[in-house]
Amino acid sequence: MSNATAETKAASQVMEHGGATPIDAASHFRSKLVVETDPSDVYDDLRNGEQSFVVVDTRSKEAYSKAHIPTAMNMPHRNITKESTAAWPKDKLLVLYCFSPACNAAAKAAVKLTALGFTVREMIGGIEYWEHDGYPLQREGEPRVALTTQYWGSSFGPAIARQGEGTGSRGPLVFRIGTDGRKYREL
Repeated sequence: MSNATAETKAASQVMEHGGATPIDAASHFRSKLVVETDPSDVYDDLRNGEQSFVVVDTRSKEAYSKAHIPTAMNMPHRNITKESTAAWPKDKLLVLYCFSPACNAAAKAAVKLTALGFTVREMIGGIEYWEHDGYPLQREGEPRVALTTQYWGSSFGPAIARQGEGTGSRGPLVFRIGTDGRKYREL
């Protein structure tokens, strides 16, 4: 490479600010894990009956009624006040979600709820990533969705009509389509 070419070549955008030391990187990522979770972890805990947290949908009542995570309660971020949360337990973690990474309703809710003394964690990706990963949604007017192992995996038994595959953050995803026409993730 000639000197003229080397001089005109732009500096690396990736390396513009250098790299974090392993100690700084570990601190950064540890800090993220204290305030964030993901659909996979939330689903696994709900399916296993974990009761140390409450899932809160921070979207509008209209969006919640169309589809939400089973067991989630709805509290639009704009409605969060000391009065509206007075009966909520402060000894449980609140897992907040909104629509997608492009939505900041969960972050706005987190600011309000932490100011009221609640411990919170945001479910990154929101309901968009929950659905993308193949987890069930509760829809208005439909029977209650139970998050137990009897609805998943090989215990689905004779209700399996056809099977498909996809790709997720934990490798290949295998879906079973039930006789009800819904897609269920094989775990």
